[in-house]
Amino acid sequence: MAGRGGRGRGPSRDRSADEDEPRPVDPAKEQRKATDICYALLTARARTRVELKDALLRKGISEQTAELVLGKFDRAGLIDDAAFAEVWVRSRHTYQGLARRALAMELRRKGVADEVAAEAVAAVDDEAEEDRARDLVRKKLRTMATLDDTTRIRRLVAALARKGYGEGLAYRVVRDELRRAGDETTALDDLL
Repeated sequence: MAGRGGRGRGPSRDRSADEDEPRPVDPAKEQRKATDICYALLTARARTRVELKDALLRKGISEQTAELVLGKFDRAGLIDDAAFAEVWVRSRHTYQGLARRALAMELRRKGVADEVAAEAVAAVDDEAEEDRARDLVRKKLRTMATLDDTTRIRRLVAALARKGYGEGLAYRVVRDELRRAGDETTALDDLL
């Protein structure tokens, strides 16, 4: 049988109690491993300090080593939460159509400080946010020609809400875009 006699796969079943305890870690090796992990993650895309720290801890790096390595990366300018937030906001607003509220929540989840997130989100002004909401509604309207007014309105407002747009802006943009498309928006007027 493969499981007996030491010829099978995996560790033998004859362990001593000492083997269950964690082995001492060589600090230099752990630092190299943490550095390699950070470089690999940062090669794929920019990350926040919190994202990197969480990844290191998940990979079994000690908190002390994680802080040491992240401090070196900070000093080298390889971790910059403000620059990350600025790029993240620009990208997610432009390509995903997210509103400021949704962008702020995403940055918070990624561990960006509230002040840094607020500054990055402030780059999206009211006009840019409304323009992006209009673009989203126009795009969705093209696929809704066969739906009744109430269903279209409900779906359009819900789509904007999922992207973080406020209720007032969502209803106003939907009403304006339906009128622009030549629809009589009696259903929307009844809702307001």
